[in-house]
Amino acid sequence: MRESREREAKSRGRTGGEESRVEVGRQASGRPGQTSHCTDFGAMGVPSIDQPGCSVSSSYTDLDGYLSKLTSGNHLSEREIESLVKKGIEQLSSESNVQPISAPVTICGDLHGQFYDLMELFCVGGSVPDTNYLFLGDYVDRGYYSVETITLLVCLKVRHPQRVHIIRGNHESRQITQVYGFYDECLRKYGSAKVWRLFTDLFDHIPVAALVENSIFCLHAGLSPSLDTLDHIRELDRVQEIPHEGPLCDLMWSDPEDGTNGWGISPRGAGYVFGSDIVAQFNQINGLDLIARAHQLVMEGYKMMFDNSLVTVWSAPNYCYRCGNVASIMEVDENMGKTFKVFDPAPLHLRQVPGKTGPDYFL
Repeated sequence: MRESREREAKSRGRTGGEESRVEVGRQASGRPGQTSHCTDFGAMGVPSIDQPGCSVSSSYTDLDGYLSKLTSGNHLSEREIESLVKKGIEQLSSESNVQPISAPVTICGDLHGQFYDLMELFCVGGSVPDTNYLFLGDYVDRGYYSVETITLLVCLKVRHPQRVHIIRGNHESRQITQVYGFYDECLRKYGSAKVWRLFTDLFDHIPVAALVENSIFCLHAGLSPSLDTLDHIRELDRVQEIPHEGPLCDLMWSDPEDGTNGWGISPRGAGYVFGSDIVAQFNQINGLDLIARAHQLVMEGYKMMFDNSLVTVWSAPNYCYRCGNVASIMEVDENMGKTFKVFDPAPLHLRQVPGKTGPDYFL
């Protein structure tokens, strides 16, 4: 049974909606002080062939079969991924650089291959297609299950294109995935680089931003000195490898920084750091109330900045299986009210932990 505890009093935000924080746990029956978790993936809100509300038609039979296989803890075959990626590219290519999204929607931050924690996220946030989701990038690398994580998200995107939305993060690139684990995982699980090539080709077609009700601008990382308006972002050619510099690079790498005015050099070696004045100017020019982004680990799961004009959402609990952080998702309701649901990792007895299979990708 799910138990929710209010951790902070509700406060009125500048977006005009209510903001609240809720810590989500599931209390074990008859065992006070312990939490119980979903015991099967179907209960976590991931659709399967037999799940009510997920009707099967001839055009969706393969996709529902893929979902059933994935939620049973198995990865798809190379041929199945090739078919899925083809459908994914077709769907993603039809979307704008700044994809418009209607409320209600649940906004999620970095996942980084933590597949079982993605399952926990669906437990906390609700089922697909009953809940609309927007994921802010960085689906792969560092975690043990990047293949399963990105495959599941693409499958859900193709199966429910108006319910599940994904945008690109800096780790959705060829260069980064060769360093931080996804490439090696594909080689280990499939014996060749073909699956890696299929997914990295798909990455080029993922939208770079989203806009919720013309009010909340969502992207992976941050702003760019080359991009003053949303129309400038809409005009970018996104179908390419993320470059080392320039506006597309900035959207994937930049960070807000307290105490900074204007633009500064990023310690990451790509993108920029920017201050509250930059956010205020961008929001005013584009008629925005809030910028929602991910990209930076937040120990408390989320962080509001700059007088509630920008929020960082982080959705990988106990990042890299060592950081000890909680995760969060941001639910935006029909009235643009925002609720942050904070959650812990899936428990060990509900996850598979492989033995040491390669280098440590933490740094």
